[in-house]
Amino acid sequence: MSIQSEAQLEKELIQRLTGLGWVEVSVPDVATLHSNLKAQLEAHNGLTFSDEEFKRILNRLEKGSVFDKAKALRDRMVLHRDDGTVTHIEFFNKEEWCKNRYQVTSQVTVEGSYKTRYDVTLLVNGLPLIQIELKRRGLGLKEAFNQINRYQRHSFWAGSALFQYVQIFVISNGENTKYYANNRNQSFKQTFYWAKENNDTIQPLEKFADAFLEKCFVSKMIAKYIVLHEGDKIPMILRPYQYYAVEAIVDRVQKGRKNGYIWHTTGSGKTLTSFKASQIIVENPKVAKVVFVVDRADLDYQTTKEFNAFSEGSVDGTDNTNNLVKQLAEPKVKLVVTTIQKLNTAITRERHDAAMALIKDERVVFVFDECHRSQFGETHKNIVNAFSKAQMLGFTGTPILAENAVGKKTTTDLFGECLHKYVITDAIRDENVLRFSVEYWGRLKKKDGSLLTDEEVGGIDLKEFFESDQRVEGVVDWVIENHKSKTHDRDFSAIMCCSSVDALTKTYEAFAKRKAEGAHDLRVATIFTFQANEEDQDADGLIGEPDVTGGPVNAQTMHSRDKLGGFVDDYNTMFGTNQSVKDGKAFYAYYKAVAKRMKWRDKKDFVPEKGIDILLVVNMFLTGFDAKTCNTLYVDKNLKYHGLIQAFSRTNRILGQKKSQGNIVCFRNLKTKVDEAIALFSNKDANDKILIEPYQVYVDHFNEAVRALLDVAETPGAVDRLESEEYTLAFVQAFRELMRIRNVLTTFAEFSDDDLSMEEQRFEKYKSKYLDIYDQLKSDRDGQPKASIIDEVDFELELIRRDKINVAYILALLASIGDEEDDEAGRATADAKKKAVLDLLGSEARLRSKRELIEEFIASYLTTRRGGDETRDAFNEFWDEKREQAFKDLCAEEGLDPDGFAKLMQSYQFTQKEPLADDVLPVLKKPVGILQRKSVISRIVERLKGFIETFDENMGDVEGL
Repeated sequence: MSIQSEAQLEKELIQRLTGLGWVEVSVPDVATLHSNLKAQLEAHNGLTFSDEEFKRILNRLEKGSVFDKAKALRDRMVLHRDDGTVTHIEFFNKEEWCKNRYQVTSQVTVEGSYKTRYDVTLLVNGLPLIQIELKRRGLGLKEAFNQINRYQRHSFWAGSALFQYVQIFVISNGENTKYYANNRNQSFKQTFYWAKENNDTIQPLEKFADAFLEKCFVSKMIAKYIVLHEGDKIPMILRPYQYYAVEAIVDRVQKGRKNGYIWHTTGSGKTLTSFKASQIIVENPKVAKVVFVVDRADLDYQTTKEFNAFSEGSVDGTDNTNNLVKQLAEPKVKLVVTTIQKLNTAITRERHDAAMALIKDERVVFVFDECHRSQFGETHKNIVNAFSKAQMLGFTGTPILAENAVGKKTTTDLFGECLHKYVITDAIRDENVLRFSVEYWGRLKKKDGSLLTDEEVGGIDLKEFFESDQRVEGVVDWVIENHKSKTHDRDFSAIMCCSSVDALTKTYEAFAKRKAEGAHDLRVATIFTFQANEEDQDADGLIGEPDVTGGPVNAQTMHSRDKLGGFVDDYNTMFGTNQSVKDGKAFYAYYKAVAKRMKWRDKKDFVPEKGIDILLVVNMFLTGFDAKTCNTLYVDKNLKYHGLIQAFSRTNRILGQKKSQGNIVCFRNLKTKVDEAIALFSNKDANDKILIEPYQVYVDHFNEAVRALLDVAETPGAVDRLESEEYTLAFVQAFRELMRIRNVLTTFAEFSDDDLSMEEQRFEKYKSKYLDIYDQLKSDRDGQPKASIIDEVDFELELIRRDKINVAYILALLASIGDEEDDEAGRATADAKKKAVLDLLGSEARLRSKRELIEEFIASYLTTRRGGDETRDAFNEFWDEKREQAFKDLCAEEGLDPDGFAKLMQSYQFTQKEPLADDVLPVLKKPVGILQRKSVISRIVERLKGFIETFDENMGDVEGL
C-alpha cells in the first residue's frame, strides 16, 4: 500500500471541512486575498467600501505586532468614510461567534524573503485566522512546526501582514494532529493534542477536524479561550482539560450556587484556567463579585501579577486587610485577589462588620487556589457565616482524599463534587509535565545487608543518626560529586529539602566547609522560618505551610534566627546584595529575592555566576513555586501523599529537549511512600508511567539505537556516501534518537560509557557528521532555500552543547603543545593534540562557526613550537585582525555605516533583542525601496547575529590563559 501523500491529505481535509460548513474558495495570491477580504468584510458588516476606504482598512490591519493584531481583531475599527460620515467596522464577532463568515482555501502563495505557499488556510470574514500545515504520514509533527516558524521569519509579515492575524496553528501528518497559539517564541513542547472531556486525546486529522475545526467551535475557542497575556505580549490558548474545567465552572455558576472543585495535577497551568474561569464568571450579571483566594502572601503578589498580566488592570491587589474590606464592599470592584489569612481576618473581626454587612447578602463566588490546604476547613465555616449566598469553587493538584485526610475533612467534604479531573498520568501522557527519575541512596540496612522496612524504621529513634556529622557530610559529598551530571553541568538548579532547621544548618555548614577546602564551587543558598517547633513538621511526612514573614521573634527562635542571619550574610557576599532577616518585612524581601534568583535561570538574560545552584529548605519552596530550570530535588526528609507529589513536582515543568525528566534523589527509605502517593493521585498501576525506567533499560535502549544507526551508516565515513536525502534524513533521525537517550543516561549517578556499545570517541565522530549536515542546511537557507525533506528537521543542538568547551578551552589545549619535548615522541604527542583539537572543532556545536578561523590559526601560526604566552598573544592578534577585516567586509558588502553598525551590534549584545527596522534603516548608506526593505533588513540582522556568533560568543577568558 502506498503512503498517503501530502496533497491527498490536503484534498481529504478540505472535503471534510466543507462538510463542516466551510466554503471552499480559490485564493492563489495576496491580491486575491485582499479582494476576498474586502468582499467578506462588506458582507459581514452590511456595508460597501470604496477602494480608498478599503485602503484605510488595510492600512489599519497592517499595523502592529502579532499581539497588537490579536487585539485589533477583537476591537472595532473607526472608519472615516469618503462622504465624511463615521462608521465602525467589525472584523470578528466575538459575542455571537457563530455569526461570522467561513471559507477554506489552500496553497496561498506569498512572497516575502522567499516565495512560500501555505497548505490549508481557514478564513473568517476574509482574515486568515487558522493556518494548517500538513506533512505526509510517517514524518514527525515537529517538521510542520519548524516550517511554520520558517514562514514566521520569511513571509507572514508580507502582503499587508494579514497572516499575522492567525490565531491558531494546526499541524498534522494525518495520524497525529496538534494545535497551538500564534506565539513565535514558544517551543514544540507548547503544542497540544485536543481531547475529549475524559482526557482521551483526539489525534487523527479527520477526527480532530470534526471535534475542533467545526466552524462554531473553533470560533468559540478564538472568542473565549485565547487569552492575551499583557505581560509577555503573547496570545495563549487553553489546553483541552483547561477548556473543560472552565466550561464546568461556568456551567455550575449559571445553574445555581452549588460548590465544586477542579482536580488538575500540579504543573498543568491552574493560574491560566482559574483566570479564564474568573473572567467569564465576572461577566455574569447575577454575580456581584469574584474573590480569588490563595494561601500565602507570596502567592498573593505572584497571582495578582499574573492575573494582571492576562488582562492589564483587571485585579486590584490587596496590601492589607482594611484595603481588602474596602474592595469587598465596593460594588465597582468585580474581581479581588487576596490571601486566605486576610480574608479570614476580614470576616471574623468585629470592626469590619459594618462594611461586610454591605455585601453579606450579595452573590459572591470564591475561587480557591490549591484547595487541598488544611486550614480551609475553619475558613470555610467563617465564609458560610459571613456570606449568605457564597459559592465556593476550588482548584487542586493534590486533593485531600479519604486515604490522606489524616483525620481532617476531605476536599469533597468542603467543596462537594469534582467537576473535572486531569491527573498526573494524563499530563505525562500528553507531555504537559515530565516524568520523574527517582533514585534511593543511603537507605538503612541491617547487619545482614537487608533493608530496614518502613515499620522497622518507624519503630526506632533515627534523629540522632540522620543528623550525625558523618552522615550529613556523606550526603553532601554525594551531592557535590553528582550535582553536575544531575543538572547537565549546572544548566539547571536544584532544591534540597531537610527534615528540620537543625538538619538544614548542619547540611549548609557541611557545604560551606567543603567549599572552603576547595572541593566545590557550587552556589548554595538557604531560607527557613525560625519557628521553634519546625522540626516537628517532619513527623507526618506532609509539608507544613511556612510563614513568609519568618515566624515569631522570641528567645526560643533566637538560635535559628542567628544562624539564618549568618547564612544570609554569605548570600550577600556571594551575590553582592544587601539582604537581611532582621524582621518580618526584611525576611519577606529576602524570600522574594531568593525566589526571583531561582526563577531568573528561566530567562534569556540569566548570568550563571548570579544563579543559585542548590537551595536548601525545610518546607519553603516545596509547594506553589515554579521554576522551569529547576530539574533536581534532593530529599533528606520524610514525605508522603500530597506533600510528596507537591515537592516532587517542583522538578517536572516542561523545558526543551535537554530537560528530559525531573530528578529526585532520596536519602531516606521513601520508596513505599512514593508508590503510595503515585497510586493515590493517579491510579493503582501508574508507576511505570510516572517514573522513568531504571538505568539498565536506557542502556538497552541506547544500544538498540546504536544498531539502528549502524543500519543506516556503518561508519562515520559512510555518512558522506549516503545516496539520497531519504537516507540522510534517516541518519539524522537515528543519531538524534541516540542523543536523546544519552541525555537521559548521563543524569544517572551510575552512568558509565563502558556500559554502552558505542564508545565516546566514535559517538563524537558521528556527531561531527551530524553537525556537517546541519551546517550544510544552514548554508542552503542563507540563499534561496531548496526543497528538502530534512529542511525542517529540528537538530536539537541543545543536547550536544557544552558551555565549558569554548575558544579559551581550545587555546589552552593548543598552548599545551609547546610543553612537549622536541623529540620524536614529543612531536607525535603534539600532532595528536592538534588532531584532538580539530576533532573537537568538528564535533562541538558552539564552535562550528569558528572552525575555519581556528584551523587557519593552527596552520599559519603553530608551525613552530610556542609557549603558552606566545600562543595566547599570537591568537589574540590573529583574532583581532580577522574580526576587523570581517567587519569591514560586511559593512562594504551591505553598504553600512561602520560606526552605526558597531553601535547596533553593541546594543544587540547588551539587550539580546534583535534590532528593529527603525534601528537598521539609519545604518544603511543608501535608501532601500519599500518592496526590498524587509528582506534586506532581515539579511542584515542575520549577518549581524552570525558575526557575533563567530567572533564574540563562546570565547571564554582568552586574555587570562
